[in-house]
Amino acid sequence: MLAIRDLRAAYDGIEALRGVSLEVQAGAMVALVGANGAGKSTLLNCLSGIVPAAAGSVVFEGEDITRVSAHKIARRGLLHVPEGRQILVDLSVEENLRLGALAARQRARRETMDTVLALFPILKDKLRQQAGALSGGQQQMLAIGRALMGEPRMLLLDEPSLGLAPLVTDQVFAALRTLNAGGLTILLVEQNARRAFLSTSWAYLLDQGTIAKDGPSAALAQDAEVIARYLGHLAAGEG
Repeated sequence: MLAIRDLRAAYDGIEALRGVSLEVQAGAMVALVGANGAGKSTLLNCLSGIVPAAAGSVVFEGEDITRVSAHKIARRGLLHVPEGRQILVDLSVEENLRLGALAARQRARRETMDTVLALFPILKDKLRQQAGALSGGQQQMLAIGRALMGEPRMLLLDEPSLGLAPLVTDQVFAALRTLNAGGLTILLVEQNARRAFLSTSWAYLLDQGTIAKDGPSAALAQDAEVIARYLGHLAAGEG
């Protein structure tokens, strides 16, 4: 579904991606892990058209989207849930969700409002509440729900567990597994490597802007070099 070849990109004048190549198969849930500053968020921002690629290519469902604008990428079904959620805090929960549906304008509706609220039932009771009044976990659910309203064919998630309590993190990842089991392809950036390895079938390790290693998630979770040299406490962390 997604093929990245020799992708290079700079962020604030610093080369953050130095020839990244990876693939995501349709229906898979794939992890991208690595230390802070490795280039994980830059990669997702490049895929979604927020950060321009300096070189290389991004092919999504057979079409080159390397130079396509962000709103057109979203309408093709590649939706991004950014780090920090970036919901519109002054709008209601329902308004945030309905804005997410704008990306689905040219595609048949699959995920409806009812489906999103069934996945995150806590939002159903808060539809008219200002989004800024939600807890951190509820805001993360809203951010994912807003992306789902855009009818994604593939979902890019950046640090969905950041700042969340373990119980809420469990709920978010349970929802992601449900979505993936229903056929949604997911590329997940997650600093909690243990959580990422447990939740995915394949993983890539990004180190200083390049792919250092990849393989089945279960195998990387037991790889002594990955644990000792690259991930350290991240791989041994709770969750």
